[in-house]
Amino acid sequence: MTKPFRAVISDLDGTLLNGEHRLGEFTIETLEKLAAKGVDIFLATGRSLPDVRRIMSKVNINEATLVTSNGARANNLAGELFVNHYIPEQIAFEIMTTTPFDPFNVCLNSYQADDWFINVDVEPLRKFHQESGFMYQVIDFKKHHGKQTEKIFFIGRTPESLVPVEQFIAEKYGDQLQLTYSTPQCFEIMAKSVCKANTLSQLVAARGYDLQDCIAFGDGMNDVEMLSQVGKGCVMGNADQRLRNALPNHEVIGDHKEQSVASYLRTIFEVV
Repeated sequence: MTKPFRAVISDLDGTLLNGEHRLGEFTIETLEKLAAKGVDIFLATGRSLPDVRRIMSKVNINEATLVTSNGARANNLAGELFVNHYIPEQIAFEIMTTTPFDPFNVCLNSYQADDWFINVDVEPLRKFHQESGFMYQVIDFKKHHGKQTEKIFFIGRTPESLVPVEQFIAEKYGDQLQLTYSTPQCFEIMAKSVCKANTLSQLVAARGYDLQDCIAFGDGMNDVEMLSQVGKGCVMGNADQRLRNALPNHEVIGDHKEQSVASYLRTIFEVV
């Protein structure tokens, strides 16, 4: 049987990971069976590379491509670097030290090289990284630096608490950066033109095909370009409403808590 798509591309949180932010056994088995059929596996996420590599260590496959920090970096499972884009150092430091925000309702984070920095300890964030054990370092950003910054992100208690942050960044740096949301409460900043779709397009071209030969799954606004450009883009039932509004004609599948991506893939690839 001819494979319906050359590659499978999936976001992680709210998409491939279950309600405990882990890969379920059904999903792990599905990825292994797809790889055995010769289907290319791409994970495209806002998470950092060390985080994703640890998550993928539970999957028994030899090859997969990890697109991390929303496309700022891409590596294979062995760690070989394919793509790397940093926010200009001075701009990164300015954003970290001059952006006004309410410290009671918003926290500041950065992914720099293999490290995750944060301005305050936020206990609920730990649950997102139980699977990988990847953890932040609490620092004073005014005594920090802007080197090797793949992504800066602000997490708010509510979406409304992030509005002034987004307005400040967009007005001051909007033409120099890529701005998006991974969830309604997580505003994310990368170097100009960095998004999952642009990096994925480059990666699949190196393999001799294009995004139209791929199927992709996502739930956040950081997935909109990717889902728009692939041959088949599927929106999760639990997706950010803004994503559903942006892609009204895309198929909506089940909830990530039910491992719906794996179920969908088994059907279209005829995996038993």
